[in-house]
Amino acid sequence: MHQLGRFEAIDYLVVGHITIDQTALGPRLGGSAAYAALTAKAFGWRPGILTAWGEELSLGPLVDIPILNLGAERSSTFENIYTATGDRAQRYLPSLGPQLDFHFIPEAWRAPRILHLAPVAQEVSARILSYFDDSFLGVTPQGWLRGWGPDGQVHRAEWEEAEHVLARADACVLAREDLGGDQAQIERLAAACPLLVVTDGAAAVHIYTQGEQLSVQPAVAEALDPTGAGDVFAAAFFISMYQQADPLQATRLASQLATRSVNHHGLAGAPSRDDVVDLLSSGLTEAF
Repeated sequence: MHQLGRFEAIDYLVVGHITIDQTALGPRLGGSAAYAALTAKAFGWRPGILTAWGEELSLGPLVDIPILNLGAERSSTFENIYTATGDRAQRYLPSLGPQLDFHFIPEAWRAPRILHLAPVAQEVSARILSYFDDSFLGVTPQGWLRGWGPDGQVHRAEWEEAEHVLARADACVLAREDLGGDQAQIERLAAACPLLVVTDGAAAVHIYTQGEQLSVQPAVAEALDPTGAGDVFAAAFFISMYQQADPLQATRLASQLATRSVNHHGLAGAPSRDDVVDLLSSGLTEAF
């Protein structure tokens, strides 16, 4: 177990693997936890990451974020292949590290304002939710919706604990592609969750809450690198909802930050403090 940073109280605890993403420009750090923590930091929050990775690369922009690394012989490794239409195919080399569970979380990290469960490949135990009654519970379940074959090719998987997790969560953000565009499954998940947000690239973002469906059209941007945009969106959305924005306001702000993120490669797409201040001062939302 490796502690990077002291165990001081944090505001935003994100649980999930830091990954190695293989790209045409070489390997780089990735993973929902990395993008979410950097986004929380841009909002002026104090994030912390519970993860297991092999430390094959330098931490780069994550160097100032407290990280509890359980260690892994090999990090979760993804190769993302994007088509001309923006669709993504993935190959996955599994991590050789432990599952992330509650008993690894230090006492100082057990009362965050937001707990964000951000699995990338079945590595997060849903049992964690049972211990955080006073935290806002945000979920990005794409890693529970993934399976993979012997060749590493990623495919959709059944999320067996969906109803249990969603009944406990305050909000859930996922991409339509995570469900293969299955509208019937989206509606089943929406029925189990108080607030479900479904992103769809440059298409409308759909919000399901209290039996109502709302839609927001995101800003249009030429995508240099769409990796991580959904994670930026989710963290910004959870923080906005915690700070009493309504779902439409939270979605508009999160969409703006996600749109900006695709103009940069990798973790450089995570927002800066200046990005957040600029949007909040632009009159985009009155909730802050």
